[in-house]
Amino acid sequence: YPGSLKFINAALEQGLQVAVVSSSRNAPAVLIASGLAHHFEVVVDGQVAAAAGLPGKPDPATFAYAASLLGVPTEECIVVEDAVAGVQAGSRGHFHAVIGVDRGAGHQSLFDAGATQVVDDLNELL
Repeated sequence: YPGSLKFINAALEQGLQVAVVSSSRNAPAVLIASGLAHHFEVVVDGQVAAAAGLPGKPDPATFAYAASLLGVPTEECIVVEDAVAGVQAGSRGHFHAVIGVDRGAGHQSLFDAGATQVVDDLNELL
């Protein structure tokens, strides 16, 4: 998604830290294959979560763990998610904001799950 890449680059240019939190067990491989791995100093995927004994989404533990690895309090972090369970996790974790990205879940479903804002593309936030 070109808008997502623009959003990531804009965040990094502003000096913000970014992390990937994925329930997938192959997130690092996907990031390497896509040429995006260098953008993320922290990746918490299914393997990391299992090794750390963290429950998956909709529990907020993986997001909180990523925030701790970045050294940023959760109340200062923004969660960006396209899945209902991920939005629920962000909402339950009391993060500063939860941005839902509608990639098919539906705006209302993401709002109902706890999104503070819903967009069709992250480019809308720039």
